[in-house]
Amino acid sequence: KKWKQLSRLQRSVILFLFAFLAVCGVISYTSMGEAWKSLTNKSLDDQRTEQEIPGLKLANPAVLPAPQKADANHGDYPELSLQKQPKPPHIRRGPSNLQIKAPWRDTRLRTRHSTIRAVEEVVQANKEEKTEKSIISWRGAVIEPDQSTEPPSSKIKEPEKPSSVEAEDQKEPVPINERQLAVIEAFRHAWRGYKDFAWGHDELKPLSKSYSEWFGLGLTLIDALDTMWILGLKEEFEEARKWVANNLVFDKNVDVNLFESTIRILGGLLSTYHLSGDSLFLEKAKDIGNRLMPAFKTPSKIPYSDVNIGRGTAHPPRWTSDSTVAEVTSIQLEFRELSRLTGDEKFQKAVDEVMKHVHTLSGKNDGLVPMFINTNSGQFTHLGVYTLGARADSYYEYLLKQWIQGGKKENELLEDYMRAMEGVKKHLLQRSAPKKLTFVGELAHGHFSAKMDHLVCFLPGTLALGAHNGLAADHMKLAEALIETCYQMYAQVETGLSPEIVHFNLHAQEGHKDVEIKPADRHNLLRPETVESLFYMYRFTGDKKYQDWGWEILQNFNKYTRVPTGGYTSINNVQNPSNPEPRDKMESFFLGETLKYMFLLFSDDIDLINLDKYVFNTEAHPLPIWVPA
Repeated sequence: KKWKQLSRLQRSVILFLFAFLAVCGVISYTSMGEAWKSLTNKSLDDQRTEQEIPGLKLANPAVLPAPQKADANHGDYPELSLQKQPKPPHIRRGPSNLQIKAPWRDTRLRTRHSTIRAVEEVVQANKEEKTEKSIISWRGAVIEPDQSTEPPSSKIKEPEKPSSVEAEDQKEPVPINERQLAVIEAFRHAWRGYKDFAWGHDELKPLSKSYSEWFGLGLTLIDALDTMWILGLKEEFEEARKWVANNLVFDKNVDVNLFESTIRILGGLLSTYHLSGDSLFLEKAKDIGNRLMPAFKTPSKIPYSDVNIGRGTAHPPRWTSDSTVAEVTSIQLEFRELSRLTGDEKFQKAVDEVMKHVHTLSGKNDGLVPMFINTNSGQFTHLGVYTLGARADSYYEYLLKQWIQGGKKENELLEDYMRAMEGVKKHLLQRSAPKKLTFVGELAHGHFSAKMDHLVCFLPGTLALGAHNGLAADHMKLAEALIETCYQMYAQVETGLSPEIVHFNLHAQEGHKDVEIKPADRHNLLRPETVESLFYMYRFTGDKKYQDWGWEILQNFNKYTRVPTGGYTSINNVQNPSNPEPRDKMESFFLGETLKYMFLLFSDDIDLINLDKYVFNTEAHPLPIWVPA
């Protein structure tokens, strides 16, 4: 009775004091709850009625807003803190609509807020009337199932508007460690060179302080968008976003490579849309996606390699009517996701037809595929040559990742992947001397070659990802052996950096290491594949040695490839520490992949791009795994 005689303001003050004392630790949450109960002594129906009072708002999770709305009062370096997400409940996977929501709040905070929510809402309602300031969670979005069972809409889905929440309602930040800070510093150094000398162009030439063009579409900038988001570089991201909004135009009379523009541009835009919730990136993704579709207008439905995105025409290379197998089978993640987001089935239909056709082709060797396929006949060409390196590598990667993306339902993809891995074990695995390193060689017309591209170092991470998703346990054992080999491709070299290609010794020879390097193969392009696999291995095993190996690689990049005026450069000679012969080129994937995987490798936050919610495309752009309604 006394409680009911109090005015609403008096009751609010009392409840606020209880909350304040609980937060400060003066009283426990339990005793506060008992006091609450004794004071209110209200039924659940009464409490529900009070929540409907105008002006009170439930603390719903905020959708990730566009970064330009960031709070300017978060300090000089607000980006140097991560938001760790508690593990969500297990959910069955499968294709459906997705909602992009802010990361899960910390479990402890959710518990506290469930106890004192009514108190905070009274105070919060007054604050919200004065300001609509939104709190931006500067990390990857959590993908949650849409409650609707309707099929995907034919309209482009607009990201939800962010709801206003208090800073303390977000989960506690996870401190960034020293190694992650070193990655951020490296990225900023590379970005400074690009901004000063190559802004809006495809690639930086750091030594000559100029740029090179490939497509004329700002490849480095687009490739780096989601890396900046993940690293928390708000200022750099906002500058890049403005360039995309004002300067990125695809209506150009220019030929682009279907594969490269899909994985870098389309993949980068889709990933950034998912992380930021900014529809600008989805609109740009839809534009470039539509302009790439003429590539599929071939007699066999196997796409041409090149598209003129201004004229709407496509053609094979001048010297052949073939496309490479990796290129036509490593665009599926991106086009499938574009269909899911837009409701337009044409994108997924085009790339699914490619996979179904390749599934039925003859010319495979225990699941291993040749490197070339003819766009007219639709048949494999240059038969008898099998590799997991250039021209075939990401075919195997995308078999597994499409299966994961689609909810583990497309059995043909899984069958092809498992068969191929058995083919690798049967035909391509060997051990070197003297350290008996397990490596993946090549097969040419029945002859085994102990040659291994650095590109093949994607394989340990892919095998580990498959094992994590329930595939054979021996895949993880093979992954552990192969990542040791990939590390040795760095450790046994004078600069501590891997060459583009190595040859392994099969027989012990005095004075010889396992790794031999030919003069034509000793360049380093700042490639990401080993660091990528180190990230997967550390994420799934927790073994710190993988972080230590990555740290060694980063230090050697800084020692031999860093350019003082900004940027990093590829080098021609990894065997000459005194003169590694810089090539004056910084590939876009150094920012899009290598440094991103470095940052994720050094993080102990498994929810920083959770691998049960995201699958990376072959350019390190995370796309959501489809989950059911």
